Parts: sequence; structure tokens; C-alpha cells
Amino acid sequence: MTFEALVERARGLVNDGRRAILGITGAPASGKTTLAEELVAALDNVAHVPMDGFHLADVELERLGLRDRKGAPETFDRLGYAAMLKRILADEDDIIYAPGFERVIEQPIAGAIPIERDARLIITEGNYLLLWDDLKISEVWYADLDQDTRLQRLIARHVRFGKPEPAAIAWATGTDERNAALIAATRDRADLIIPARLIHSLGVAPA
Repeated sequence: MTFEALVERARGLVNDGRRAILGITGAPASGKTTLAEELVAALDNVAHVPMDGFHLADVELERLGLRDRKGAPETFDRLGYAAMLKRILADEDDIIYAPGFERVIEQPIAGAIPIERDARLIITEGNYLLLWDDLKISEVWYADLDQDTRLQRLIARHVRFGKPEPAAIAWATGTDERNAALIAATRDRADLIIPARLIHSLGVAPA
């Protein structure tokens, strides 16, 4: 498996001119975003719409008593995400605005990602693409980064965005690891497994 082969496979999803959605999933810090961004750079008429924009805001997580479980399946607007994917595939609008996610403030940002009418392939990446059965996705690829690298990257990410190192380690090995186990249990449902060596080749290394 090579990156060039992945590009050709992704391009083949829209050979008939109709819109398609390619999903990339995997545990936290497994290289999903890096792979998605590399594919976007290599393809034409493509849009990148991460699932992270459908995080519930902290104020709502506080109301629900879920703030300490942020990132778990129940802390996302799953129905809103599913509805957006259906709207994308319907291909009836000149432009669709999707929410983004700002890691500096750890909050979703409404209307941050424009999806233009000429975008034929939409790449979406997120943790639970194989856990939720009502998502309309043409193919889902699983980023299978090795555990040691993934955990190092995850801790470094939490530190970079404001957590003290002890808190970063506790979150990565606690809440994040419980979520990672849920995601790993869906691995065999993927249409394609992206091996660690290929993810490393894209520059994914301990942050």
C-alpha cells in the first residue's frame, strides 16, 4: 500500500461525477487529520469536513454533566452530523456551511467550513464513523497508528493546547483511552486499514 494508491482509490469514488464521502477514522491522535490533509492536497474538487465541529460546546456539556467525558460518543451532536452528511450527498445546494473546531479554545465554531458545489469528494474524519450506523459514508478507512506513537502524540497535543503535563497524561490515558477502546472495537468494519508505516511516511511522528 502506498499513498499514491490511496489517492487513486479516493479519486475512484467520484469517477461517475456524483458526490461521495470518504471517512477516515481511528483512535485519538492516530494521524486522521494528517492523512485527510494530504489527500486534500493531492486531489481536485475536494473538501475536508472534520467531525470535530460537531462537538457539543462546553456550556452544554456542563449542563449535561458530561464535561469530564468530552470526546466520548455522547458528547457530539451525532444527529446533526448525520444530517449534514445526507445534505452533502443530496447535492442540492450551491454552498453548505459546516462547523469547524478551534483547538486553542477547544470549542466548535459554527459556519467555519464552506463546501462549494464543485466539491465532488468530501473527506470527513473523526473517531466514531464506524460506531454510528446512520452515517451515509461511501467508504471508511481506519488509521492504525502504533499505540506508543499515538499516545506520545496525544499527550503532546494536550500539553500544546494548555494542559499541564500531569493532566495531559491523565486525560490521554483515562478518558481518551476509554474512547480509543470503543474505536478499536470497530476496526474490522473499515473498508481499508491504513498501516502505521504509511502514516509514519506522511510525517506523523511523536509531536
